[in-house]
Amino acid sequence: MLITPNALGKANVATSTLSRWVAGLLLGSAIHGFAGADEADPSVKKPVADNTKEAIVTLPTVEVKTEKRTAGYRAETTTVGTKTDTPLIETPQSISIITQEQLLDQRADSLGTALRYTPGVQGETFGFNPRATSLKIRGFDSITTGLFRDGLQLRTPTPSGESFNPEPYGAERIEVLRGPASVLYGQSSPGGLVNFVTKRPPRQAMREIQFLAGNFSRYDGRWDLGGPIDERATFSYRLTGLVRNSGTQVDFINDNRIYIAPALAWRPSERTSLTLLSQFQDEKLGDFQFLPSEGTVLANPNGRLPARRFTGEPGFDKLNRREYAIGYLFEHQLNDAWTLRQNFRYSNNALDRAVVYSAGLQADKRTLNRVAFGNDQQLNTVALDNQAQVKFATGSIGHTVLLGVDYQHFDARSVTTFGNAPSIDIYRPVYGAAVLPPPVIGHNDTVVSQIGVYLQDQIKIHDKWVLSLAGRHDWASTELKNNVRGMRTEQNDSRFTGRAGLVYLSETGLTPYVSYSQSFLPTAGVNLFGQSFSPETAQQYEAGVKFQPTGWNSFITLAAFDLQRQNVRTPDPNNPLNQVQTGEVRIRGVEVEGVANFDFGLNLIASYTYLDAEITKSNVAGEKGERPTQVPEHFASIWGNYTLQKGLLRGLGLGTGVRYTGASYANAPNSFKSPAYTVVDAVIHYDWRQYRFAVNGSNLFNEEAFVCFSGGSFCSFGAQRTVIGSIRYLW
Repeated sequence: MLITPNALGKANVATSTLSRWVAGLLLGSAIHGFAGADEADPSVKKPVADNTKEAIVTLPTVEVKTEKRTAGYRAETTTVGTKTDTPLIETPQSISIITQEQLLDQRADSLGTALRYTPGVQGETFGFNPRATSLKIRGFDSITTGLFRDGLQLRTPTPSGESFNPEPYGAERIEVLRGPASVLYGQSSPGGLVNFVTKRPPRQAMREIQFLAGNFSRYDGRWDLGGPIDERATFSYRLTGLVRNSGTQVDFINDNRIYIAPALAWRPSERTSLTLLSQFQDEKLGDFQFLPSEGTVLANPNGRLPARRFTGEPGFDKLNRREYAIGYLFEHQLNDAWTLRQNFRYSNNALDRAVVYSAGLQADKRTLNRVAFGNDQQLNTVALDNQAQVKFATGSIGHTVLLGVDYQHFDARSVTTFGNAPSIDIYRPVYGAAVLPPPVIGHNDTVVSQIGVYLQDQIKIHDKWVLSLAGRHDWASTELKNNVRGMRTEQNDSRFTGRAGLVYLSETGLTPYVSYSQSFLPTAGVNLFGQSFSPETAQQYEAGVKFQPTGWNSFITLAAFDLQRQNVRTPDPNNPLNQVQTGEVRIRGVEVEGVANFDFGLNLIASYTYLDAEITKSNVAGEKGERPTQVPEHFASIWGNYTLQKGLLRGLGLGTGVRYTGASYANAPNSFKSPAYTVVDAVIHYDWRQYRFAVNGSNLFNEEAFVCFSGGSFCSFGAQRTVIGSIRYLW
């Protein structure tokens, strides 16, 4: 049992050696790490000085609470929606939490696979893609601006969108906030954001190692060690790491990774904490592979193409990425009302990429034209968020006010090459052709700086109504230097964004809510023709119901929304390496999510998403009135995991899940469809003493799932059947 910071703040009242000793004796081992008390507290009565043998000591009430830990698949609170510790049921926006237990049961080995059972989110938009997460939230691309780590953005200010690929094993949990969130997070995707919460140093010792092996010649070793350094847990540490050597479903494509994340926490008192977080990630991967639609989705007189087919050149293709980051999370409670926080991170990301890829079939339907593409990129980012929070009441109305100032700076240098490559017989490929170094077509320096000031008030009225009001003003500057053309452009933008929400807390656990939110995104970077992107704006209306049944460890959310975005940036239908701004897109939808943990060993997740998407304005002929590409109308999933709690087979568990993804269009005129597909996942695991033995399978029946794009010219396979066995040891 641990004392929460609030409880410890109430407990820090003993002034003398005797009172400290008595408090420690009363609490005993339940208060591991008790660090002492504040001096000169007037509420403490000193021992009575008289001639009696006993001294009378009066101590204030000490409130002892257990540390909140998320068990199963359901989380109760999160900071992602408000930046304050707010229950999910009081947050007027749709939020999903992927817990550590869910990540373990489903064996999520990429961010895309971790998001498979989350409503409103597509984490594998381009099918199998080891290089990055092709992320869409509520139908809008979110990979360049929708990724966050510990509340600070992982932004890629270039169209390639491949700079960050977080390792799920390093996550305490993954939080998904749907809908515009600029009012608290500044420049981010209007569809929402994914916040990757890094594992923190624990106050109690914990240690684990894992060994994994699977098909496609996969071998993986992991460790997660942490605990207190001293007896009082003033200092604690955590060291998380992973080494993976693996092939993939595509010939010559690897998925090799080294990940190391040291962390150190310092808690000089229960009102103050400083957590240092760092990480190093080195990857040697293969690039995204796509095949002609004739031979995959469409018929080809030469037959069907296999998922393993590699379209590049083994001696030329490469994708090496190295990232390191260091930062801290600081919090200090001035008193029971005021709390100060400062979060900071610096990161460096280097990408070395070269690929030969498909450019279309010749008349014989088997000779594949190819082109060569390269991208060398260096990205440096600095992110800083300062917060001051105060809690107070005016009569029966409680306020939680948050004032913040954040700063972000992104400096990206990118060299892009592009040229022709030798053709190949895609049905009987012979590799080894010489590929001439392609010429440089882009050499850009992009610098983005942003300062934002935000204010939020969460107003609780008679413990029944929660009114959330927030406003923010951003000042952003973008500087782009085109070294090929010798051109330099600057762009300065400022904008006010706001959010308002109202929640009604009923005694039955049924909680309706409404909200309105805005987003603003000065879009850095240029297309392949050197043209700068215009800023994006978005507005959303959302209404829904959250249900937390009394006496049940479950949570259900139903949300309906109307989201409209201007100056949308999407892949060019004629060139997947380029991006265009289509004008305006409106997406209306419904999302349903249910999470439940049962005492008899069953955990459940179910979700459904309906998206009514339409391009309402466009600068591309034939797009207006059509549906955006790669946005299915329906997708749904359900997952259950049951573990025996008694008997000889206690600890034996079985889980299974079904995922359905509806058809989507590959072109804006909506004449070419990617077919719908349904896949099945499963796990069998056995917990014995300090061990867990597990076998996970995804896409068990090897369903062919395709995603098509570029007007329907090309398609990529989804993830094929994957089977991974693992041994986990805890001590």
